Amino acid sequence: MLIETLSVFPEMFEPVMSASILGRARSRGLFDFKAHDLRDWTHDRHRTVDDEPYGGGAGMLMKVEPIYEAISELKSQSDLCPPRVIFFTPCGAPFTQHVAERLAGCERLLFVCGRYEGMDERAYSLADERLSIGDYVLTGGELAAMVVTDAVVRLIPGALGDSMSSVDESFATGEDGGLLEYEQYTRPSSFNGMDVPPILLSGDHAKVDAWRRRNAIERTCRWRPDLIESAGLTEQERAFALDLIARMHPHEEME
Repeated sequence: MLIETLSVFPEMFEPVMSASILGRARSRGLFDFKAHDLRDWTHDRHRTVDDEPYGGGAGMLMKVEPIYEAISELKSQSDLCPPRVIFFTPCGAPFTQHVAERLAGCERLLFVCGRYEGMDERAYSLADERLSIGDYVLTGGELAAMVVTDAVVRLIPGALGDSMSSVDESFATGEDGGLLEYEQYTRPSSFNGMDVPPILLSGDHAKVDAWRRRNAIERTCRWRPDLIESAGLTEQERAFALDLIARMHPHEEME
């Protein structure tokens, strides 16, 4: 997989892409990364990428010409498949684990990172899709691109290492997925009067698995009851979850 970014601050990415799981996966050749400087597609001596908005208003807007030229050139590279072009914008679809899993199957991704007050609306005509990582405002799309890259790369087989898996994590999709992850503990077994659940010390793997499944449902009902409706539950588990929600959140309605 090749992941690319188009940004006016390409230097922001390398510290993140070289560290931890991302850095190890990259060094092992599980994915490659390139940060492109949008200013390389400008033609004035000031390398201008923004201008005042028509109609007035606060701030500056990113110009359409450099973005259009950059994406056109990157998509036309004969030695590579065309990238899936993704823009970050409040108008975008919410970024979820399901989206991360879909993007993990792509051969090449290009994240276009906005700045200032946004982009000339015509730039979005180049997007294959628009994404939003949350209902809040950042100073630029670079952080959003890092978040999505991290979520996608860790799904590449081997990225987490042979002994680690993303299957049981929070929000993991699949037949039995969509729940928050179960509680986890490590040594010591007792700390400040707080004890590890005895079942986890029993060595009975079947009972541990059953406890973890029930605990994941309980945690989801308590902290994110909105996830229950789409979670992969059996009829018995769903009845159990709806009863929990009714008792934990008596003023909320669930179907």
